[in-house]
Amino acid sequence: METTSRAVAQATAAEDGQQLPSARRTVDGYLSAPFPWYGLDEAFTGPRWLMQVGTAADGTVEHGSIGHGDEPSVRNEHTSGDEEGPREKFAVVVTVAANPDRRSADGTGLLEATSVSSAAWLAGVGLLSFTWPGQMDHGLRDDWLEQQTETAWVLADDLDGADWSTLSLPVDGVPTPFHYRESEFGWVLAGTTEQGVHLGAYGRGMSAYGLGFAVVKDVAAYA
Repeated sequence: METTSRAVAQATAAEDGQQLPSARRTVDGYLSAPFPWYGLDEAFTGPRWLMQVGTAADGTVEHGSIGHGDEPSVRNEHTSGDEEGPREKFAVVVTVAANPDRRSADGTGLLEATSVSSAAWLAGVGLLSFTWPGQMDHGLRDDWLEQQTETAWVLADDLDGADWSTLSLPVDGVPTPFHYRESEFGWVLAGTTEQGVHLGAYGRGMSAYGLGFAVVKDVAAYA
């Protein structure tokens, strides 16, 4: 599968289960991206916040995430229900530069291409990074996360498979098809735009069916 660096995204998801929006990077990475960022459209009126960007070996920004709603923490899905308090409601939009195979900045090799599958995998791993299986010892979570990350990779590599359905959502006001799947952890979707980027999204507690996406006019306002 053509995708962004697995190492970059896996590091994003596997920082010992402690990837928290409070440790998000500064807005500088977002401002240096050579592509437009996407978030939920104006129909969403809740909080919006920056998470982090992913870069290629030469420092070029290749993807990043913008959150909407409650800032998620790592949750145990067996104890995060109403009996333990209200569930977090959030949706995260992942923007991935649509890049073909291309030479690295130093000319010594090829950088990996990106595709809709890239966005699907980054979204799937992003959702896992905020999930902790019930009754699992902390020391076993890395093994679980590695297994689930590989599963997300396989699923993203088979977007036409039975695990995915098709969902039409507006992107800049234009109905756009997305690949969509649900799991016990939340939902994941992925598609592409006419603005030179692929979109992934994941969430929990917010239905994906009523969402719409639009170019972020001023990403600095999210910081």
